[in-house]
Amino acid sequence: MDRNFKAEEKYWSFLLPFLGNLEEKEQDEMTKFERVATGMGEECGVFGAYSLGGEDVAASVYYGLFALQHRGQESCGIAVTDTFGRRRFLSKKGLGHVNDVFDEETLLELKGNLGVGHVRYSTVGGTRVENAQPLVINYVKGTLSIAHNGNLVNAVELRKELEYTGAIFQTTIDSEVIAYHVARERLNTENAEGAVKNAMKKIKGAYALVVCSPRKMIGARDPFGLKPLCIGKRDQTYFLASESCAIAAVDAEFIRDVFPGEVVTISEKGIVSDMSMAIPKEKQARCIFEYIYFARTDSTIDGINVYHSRILAGKALAKSYPVEADLVIGVPDSGLVAAKGYSEQSGIPYGIGFHKNSYVGRTFIKPKQSERETSVKIKLSVIPEVVKGKRVIMVDDSIVRGTTCANIIKMLKQAGAEEVHVRISAPPFLYPCYFGTDVPSGDQLIAHTHTPEQIREMIGADSLGYMEIGMLKDMVGDLSYCDACFTGNYPMEVPEEDISLAFE
Repeated sequence: MDRNFKAEEKYWSFLLPFLGNLEEKEQDEMTKFERVATGMGEECGVFGAYSLGGEDVAASVYYGLFALQHRGQESCGIAVTDTFGRRRFLSKKGLGHVNDVFDEETLLELKGNLGVGHVRYSTVGGTRVENAQPLVINYVKGTLSIAHNGNLVNAVELRKELEYTGAIFQTTIDSEVIAYHVARERLNTENAEGAVKNAMKKIKGAYALVVCSPRKMIGARDPFGLKPLCIGKRDQTYFLASESCAIAAVDAEFIRDVFPGEVVTISEKGIVSDMSMAIPKEKQARCIFEYIYFARTDSTIDGINVYHSRILAGKALAKSYPVEADLVIGVPDSGLVAAKGYSEQSGIPYGIGFHKNSYVGRTFIKPKQSERETSVKIKLSVIPEVVKGKRVIMVDDSIVRGTTCANIIKMLKQAGAEEVHVRISAPPFLYPCYFGTDVPSGDQLIAHTHTPEQIREMIGADSLGYMEIGMLKDMVGDLSYCDACFTGNYPMEVPEEDISLAFE
């Protein structure tokens, strides 16, 4: 399902506080409802830049975040420092898209040759401006700025420990727990990278970190490799980014991925690597949903091209669930490439069955469940001339609760499609995710309480086929991956309580 449609449905939740016609309690209740009513949520995106030549990097961070906008639309921020000057951080962050928060004048004010940026989708902590990243902390050793993608599974425990030793938290996000531990460890280490490494020994879960000290940029990736992070370079400027598409966006050369468990330190000395936190390759667990849905089609993560992996997913669906049909179409955006793969394998023509309205912005407010169908039609419309009188195979990346999929099928049949056969390029969601993907609890997942045949009936499809678990490995070659949201086989011990509720 189109990530922008799902994210933009959530915009009303953070606009409500500014509308002025709801009491605070009512706003909180409606925000909770929205989290239940919408589909999959994105993760976050991080981007760092360090110009050893002293050039300002705010503009580069801005364009890097633009390329990562698909990973989070709720808030964003940039923090920069001048390694040749006073070495204090200047920062700007706010709610909304990158181009909502930043303009040319703002970027010119953010002078500094070392900077970090962040785009956010909230999985832990609400959509509040104080929860926007990067976090800038001042402590006895100086200043640090940190941006984090992922979720910690022991965040509640660590936060309570810190609170009982006098820590005062300004946010409701687990990223602040990481920042506190890095700052505390810095008191007992020779350098900032040592503090990051020691903090990694305490935190558990999924994380890709960009940490800026006054004269270093540090990247860290959790030992399982759940969250992606890569390195790029342009002339004398180094970059860290969640995806390679952001490296390309600033006209830089992709160097390599940060390895699972690696801490990389970028300074005037170049790149220094520390692999002491690494675990055996067979225990690593990259998030499979990066390849199915999250990552941009033109990105390459851990040597696997996202476009190619989605083509393979579509081909696998065609092998497992063949059907006589006239046309294969994909639901924008991540369903399009899988649909092409299905077409190539089956020999059934590929077509563009939908027009996506890319200009629906922050004012797109549809808080009532009764208006969800209208919301779908505003964002996505069927092209009748393409589907009329045809047996259509519709490829999408997931079914979470089924409401949106049912509305789209209804639209296709109203436009004249004789049959709609649904193919999903992921297995059924059966279990929640604790690592930064907003897969809700089991009772909210349609596949958790219904059989595929029951789901087919509920959404109005003529047939339904999900990606087979065993075929996921074909998408990523020999990489070890996490498929816990489909199997319940988590790579680490997970908490019994809902972390997101614990932080609210």
